[in-house]
Amino acid sequence: MSEARLDAALAERLVRCDRDRVVERLWARDVALWGGDASTPELGDRLGWLDLPTTMGARLPEMIAFADEVRTTFDRVVLCGMGGSSLAPEVLWRTFGARTGYPSLHPLDSTHPDAVRGAVPDGALGRTLFLIASKSGTTLETASFEEYFWELTGGAASQFAAVTDPDTALARRAAERGYRRVVLSPPDVGGRFSALSPFGLVPAAVMGIDVSGLLARAAAATDECRRASPENPGVRLGVLMGDGAHHGKDKLTLLADEALAGFGLWVEQLIAESTGKHGTGVLPVVGEMADELSGDERDRVFAVRSLGAAQADMETAAGRLGRAGGLVDVGHLQDARDLGAEFFRWEFATALAGSVLGVNPFDQPNVAESKANTVRVLDTGAPAEPPDDPARLPSWLAAVRPGDYVALMLWGAPTVEVDAQLANARRELARRTQVPVTVGYGPRFLHSTGQLHKGGPAHGHFLQVMAPAQELPIPGKPYGFGRLIEAQADGDRAALVARGRPVLRLATLDALLAAVA
Repeated sequence: MSEARLDAALAERLVRCDRDRVVERLWARDVALWGGDASTPELGDRLGWLDLPTTMGARLPEMIAFADEVRTTFDRVVLCGMGGSSLAPEVLWRTFGARTGYPSLHPLDSTHPDAVRGAVPDGALGRTLFLIASKSGTTLETASFEEYFWELTGGAASQFAAVTDPDTALARRAAERGYRRVVLSPPDVGGRFSALSPFGLVPAAVMGIDVSGLLARAAAATDECRRASPENPGVRLGVLMGDGAHHGKDKLTLLADEALAGFGLWVEQLIAESTGKHGTGVLPVVGEMADELSGDERDRVFAVRSLGAAQADMETAAGRLGRAGGLVDVGHLQDARDLGAEFFRWEFATALAGSVLGVNPFDQPNVAESKANTVRVLDTGAPAEPPDDPARLPSWLAAVRPGDYVALMLWGAPTVEVDAQLANARRELARRTQVPVTVGYGPRFLHSTGQLHKGGPAHGHFLQVMAPAQELPIPGKPYGFGRLIEAQADGDRAALVARGRPVLRLATLDALLAAVA
């Protein structure tokens, strides 16, 4: 389909949205928009995110009081969470940075032994608060972090706080142990739609961020997302994603300036886990720079976001993409508090894209498979799968075809140095294959893009890179963090192979870097 015809198709979809009262029905929580009814699991009971910009205002005194209490005692907060419990706070930390008089935030969402050890530097233990965040209260990784640090502190309950849903195992355990604070989140909000719930706002308050300002910007976005299309920015972005995928443009490239570099982590999970199921979906591509694009990315749509002084450069990039025939959504943030508006706008757009694609954007049916595989590997004591010969990489890459993508997945500890190495490897792999290359850390991506890897279109080629480390015991378990992350990698590999997805495993990051040099 030509770009002109696709542009016309998107315009027609916007007209149909008005004709079918899609915006009005979404706000009225009409689950038929996603092909469900009142009995559909994780649908009607997952729409509480629509109200958060207004209802969370009443919770601010509680959160701010907790933040004031924390800042008098601690200068570091380790946030133990996975996926929706950690990604929005990480975006806020990367964007706002340290605030004078408030503790630094250190998100921990890696089970790699080096990451767990590194969460608390020598001499910092007594000054660290451990914030345990889990919607279900049973997340394996988060529970493992909790028990490790509980033993490390000698059961110092005053150094622990929790954010969870009502009546979860975590809520009960925190109450029994006497944690400093337990903050309950609305149960009708799913993890990846929880940026404006206590899962995002409690860490924001602890960091000293203007949470009232975040909510005010989000509330303004709700007003915008009540408008009829095409003036409704949430509808425009949702149609761009959903109808674009229908017409072969099933990859959304997010180009963000340096000040918003962390935003893609959250966008990845929201889009991939919400849309990637039943053989369809939108692949988010983040981390690329505008000068890496050839202008001939026929299977992509684009979103361009800038913050502050970078607006002119990003608008120039957007203009170049538009002149090349690309379909582009452009947004500018006046200051970092506009992240509140972006969180809501992207949630609204993703919910609408799910309707266009005919999927439930609030469930994650394939995430549980890798979790079950992990438990099976641990229970059976099966040895770790061996790595493949790096000499196979050229022929493996030769099987990549236009319209495909490569997922580079490192089962190692995230660091600035490793980020840079992966970025270089990504660029070289993209140059060789001429397709998008995504980068993810395991097990983080299991709660993010992992849903799309298995439930989305069968266009992915999966490159697993291992990072062996000295074992670190998990209290109360017959295995340590090293064995756990190996089992998670094996479990994910088994789920991919069962679907006929091509997987290649390399023993180390050095092996990858040597192979692509």
